[in-house]
Amino acid sequence: MNVSSGNSFAVLLKDSTVPARNSSIFKRLSAVSLIAGLSVLTACGGNAAPGNAVTADGAAAAVPAANAAPAGGAPVTIEFWYGLGGKLGENMESLIQKFNASQQEVIVKGIVQGDYTETEQKLQAAIAAGQVPAAVLSSNIDWARKGYYAAMDELIAEQPDFNKEDFVQTFLNQGQVDGKQYFLPMYGSTQVMYYRKDAFAKSGIDASQIKTWEDLAAAAKKMTVSEGGKTTFYGWEPMWGSGNMVDAALSKGGSILSEDGTKVTIDSQEWIDTWEFFRKAIHEDKTMRIHSGGQGWEYWYKTIDDVMKGQAAGYTGSSGDQGDLDFSVVSAMEQPGWAGAGEGKPVAGASMAGIPAKAGDAEKQAAMKWLTYFTSSENTAFWSIHTGYISVRQSALEDPAFVAFSESNPQIKIPLQQAAHASPPFQDPTGGKINDALTIAADKVQIENIPAAEALKEAQQTAQAALDKLK
Repeated sequence: MNVSSGNSFAVLLKDSTVPARNSSIFKRLSAVSLIAGLSVLTACGGNAAPGNAVTADGAAAAVPAANAAPAGGAPVTIEFWYGLGGKLGENMESLIQKFNASQQEVIVKGIVQGDYTETEQKLQAAIAAGQVPAAVLSSNIDWARKGYYAAMDELIAEQPDFNKEDFVQTFLNQGQVDGKQYFLPMYGSTQVMYYRKDAFAKSGIDASQIKTWEDLAAAAKKMTVSEGGKTTFYGWEPMWGSGNMVDAALSKGGSILSEDGTKVTIDSQEWIDTWEFFRKAIHEDKTMRIHSGGQGWEYWYKTIDDVMKGQAAGYTGSSGDQGDLDFSVVSAMEQPGWAGAGEGKPVAGASMAGIPAKAGDAEKQAAMKWLTYFTSSENTAFWSIHTGYISVRQSALEDPAFVAFSESNPQIKIPLQQAAHASPPFQDPTGGKINDALTIAADKVQIENIPAAEALKEAQQTAQAALDKLK
């Protein structure tokens, strides 16, 4: 996910405030793809016989009889490429089959790629060969500007009841390039707070009253248990990397760049105060702990395990972690703001889909019909219920299935509610050097116990030098 600004969603996260190795969305999507050991299917052109679709394991699956060709002609068969595996891939295939059974004009063939990076690599080759899929779960701002993706505005206008205003605007805006809509958000993620209900109850802490990071620090101190000078139960565990601390800095009013985009501002007082807050909690108060290093996402799951095994009161993690958690033990809440600074403004990023410009007109229309279907209130609610990722429509909160599920699983609402006031992902104009500087600075604060002012000043100088080279 370490690629230049404007690349695919995997890259979008690199360009946001969540660094590549700590991107929770990519962690869950690519990891399950690798574990599933999926074969990569690269056929292009939509030439499969009508009535067939490709399942997550590459096998042909019969499309229900409802998809028989209408009297006026055969349905348009299109390919949709996506880099999802495991349960995510199964849920995607379920919606593809449901779409195919719902109408007679379009047949979608789901083509599984290894992950987001591989999807973009395959798409690049397909564009060069002139044999592209009609839709792809990937986005690339630079490619849109170069004409490799089709603008969707006219296609959207042809869709009845599309209702752009119902989309979570934080997500929808991420798909806009130079005033035009090139990508549609399929689902999103943001980092929320998970806490043990028993630990909060034992200490008399009401989660609904934690409105600020100062409140959380007080709660963490109250819940922390030490024996013989060593902490045996931590009040909170932030996730390793700059992501959590960037979210907190943005919530305090910090920015990464000045309004005119010429100055890197990550050494402002808002940033220093925020990052020093975490350094002090980790290294001096010892009310918080960071798991770092290890193979792959080992640190991530160690953090989750600490909470689930009763060694910590809570942690900050991905909305997509919900599938790994036992909500009879834990619950969820939004990231807080800061005293005097208002509600939290953590980053919320969208996984987006686009339509390659070289697709034929009929294929483009068919692709938009499919993407509109996937992002409907009912289906985006289905995706959220079954994956833990964020619905892209606000009306999903009123979907009957979502309402019923949320009555016994109230945590499902938290990510969508947080996304309504979230910050957009940072688009790094230096091709990732600003985010790299933040990642290095985060390690210095979280692991090496270097004062935030020192770490951030060095990061600012490095990042500013990279930005100045663009002039």
